Amino acid sequence: MASLPGDAVATSRIKSSSSLSVASLLKKKQEDERVLPRKEVIRRLRDRSEPILLFGETETEAFHRLRRLEILEPEVDRGLRNDFQEAMEKVDQIYLDEILKSQGKTEDGKSVHDVKVENDGTTLEDIQNIAQELGERRNKGKDAEMILTALKFILQMWGEALNARPEPEKTSMRGKLGSATYGQTQSYLRPLFKRLRKGTIPEDILEHLVRIVKNMLLKEYVKANDAYLQMAIGNAPWPIGVTMVGIHARTGREKIFSQNIARILHFGAT
Repeated sequence: MASLPGDAVATSRIKSSSSLSVASLLKKKQEDERVLPRKEVIRRLRDRSEPILLFGETETEAFHRLRRLEILEPEVDRGLRNDFQEAMEKVDQIYLDEILKSQGKTEDGKSVHDVKVENDGTTLEDIQNIAQELGERRNKGKDAEMILTALKFILQMWGEALNARPEPEKTSMRGKLGSATYGQTQSYLRPLFKRLRKGTIPEDILEHLVRIVKNMLLKEYVKANDAYLQMAIGNAPWPIGVTMVGIHARTGREKIFSQNIARILHFGAT
């Protein structure tokens, strides 16, 4: 029995639809195979402060929701990163750039994983002299200069200790954390160094710094920590409400609280 033209058309349509369904299934299977691991999906959703799984949602649907978020708002999580995360990213980027430029060692023989260390020629004898003379002359400019020299020397010793680590330790997660902390400390101390260099640091803060650095150089670390807390949070309550009950201003009242207030609340460099 010969087939009718209509049957041939229907048969061709069935074959085309079946081929399309097979192609769509293959495409869907390939997309499912490209799904990120569940742990990575959870991490990225949490970085964006998104729920890791909605009610009635499958893990594949959660992955597709993540992909939509990353396409529509690729930089939404930048504001959630803190300074330490940015320091870690800078360390990783520096490692990657240096590895791409050279293999293992730089032109001066240093490792590509070394941190940046500034050496101004200060010796241990200079630091010992600073420990004895700091705060004795009552000279603001000289004290600021000695504090700057001492803090730079401590940073230098810290950086040299980090660079003396073995290569596997430098590239480990713990090693990267140490390098990131060093870089973060350098950036945080830069405003303080600028004020010390220009001599624009307030006198009361300079007095606290003299006690901190002097006790630290003399290895009186408990006293140095107490001096730091004294500078950062003070020992007097922060004025709230009515603090002046008289009608006349007392000029000495401001001086009483000038040594006791919390500097951390209004001076960012501390």
